[in-house]
Amino acid sequence: MLGLAAGVAVSPLPIVAIILVLATPRGRLNGPLFAIGWVVGLSALGAVMLAIGGPAGASTHQQPATWVGGLKLALGVLLVLLGARQWRRRSVDASQAQLPKWMAAIDRFTPIKIFGLGLALAAANLKNAPLTLAAGASISSAGLPIGQQIASLAVFVIIGSLGLLAPLGVVLFMGEPAKNMLDGWRDWAVRHNTAVMAVLCFVLGLKLFGDGLGILIS
Repeated sequence: MLGLAAGVAVSPLPIVAIILVLATPRGRLNGPLFAIGWVVGLSALGAVMLAIGGPAGASTHQQPATWVGGLKLALGVLLVLLGARQWRRRSVDASQAQLPKWMAAIDRFTPIKIFGLGLALAAANLKNAPLTLAAGASISSAGLPIGQQIASLAVFVIIGSLGLLAPLGVVLFMGEPAKNMLDGWRDWAVRHNTAVMAVLCFVLGLKLFGDGLGILIS
């Protein structure tokens, strides 16, 4: 589960988004709202997976149920295909990489839209959603009491949010001097977003594929 959480935490596009949010005049308000939306998105998606798994998440022999293996296998294939697609779309010249057009309007977003943006980038992200579902399935299949399942999901969400919480913490504690540092982080993330996404999706997809295959043949 920790590897999946780290994969969620390394999300260049959401990191760029929160840096842009923090650079707006209402950054100290909108930044925390964005982070809250992100945490709610991850938590809700993971909770749905725990609810679906329920007591059937683990077999009578304390091994993951067959459906868990099938889900991980499918999510692994999806991530590998996404990684291959991202790799083909990467720019040969990283300096020519551009931000999505909607990011240019972030400074005009209302607080509700900022919250919704954080929610969407967590729960509807093509990389993060499969990883969160896989983490929820792993927790569900461990045969843990409900309290320990919730605690495990909370650990996943905290680790998966570190990438966003880092820029937020820098701004809240350092203030204006943090601007140059965040600009450097943003520029790096913009240049390497596609390549980082491709590698993460491919590696984690292969891991999920192997995990799912192991469950199905065990």
